[in-house]
Amino acid sequence: QVQLEESGGGLVQAGGSLRLSCAASGRIYNTVTMAWFRQAPGKEREFVAAFRRSADVTYNHYADSLKGRFTISRDNIKNAVYLQMNSLKPEDTAVYYCAYNPAYLTEGTYDRSDKYDYWGQGTQVTVSS
Repeated sequence: QVQLEESGGGLVQAGGSLRLSCAASGRIYNTVTMAWFRQAPGKEREFVAAFRRSADVTYNHYADSLKGRFTISRDNIKNAVYLQMNSLKPEDTAVYYCAYNPAYLTEGTYDRSDKYDYWGQGTQVTVSS
């Protein structure tokens, strides 16, 4: 079993920054995919960013609309993943979720929420105009 706990959400003005954290505990494998998704009120959950790790190779991926503003990173020792969000916009307002799959997801799958086995409770991000 794996537990995920997000933190770092809050209220920020447009143009500001936030850094979300996701602490993973439990059985964390060396080959993994971890991701951030978000869900705004009345909308479906959407992919934000992911990293895939297999042995010593790591790849980062982003939703096209968020490239350049959001950065995913991880701390392998702490089993944590972070999401640095800059130049925030009101449309970034959502609950942000951390997700984990104990496998190296392939192209075309890491951005699908149904491919993840474990989820955190989410952290609210509100961007005011």
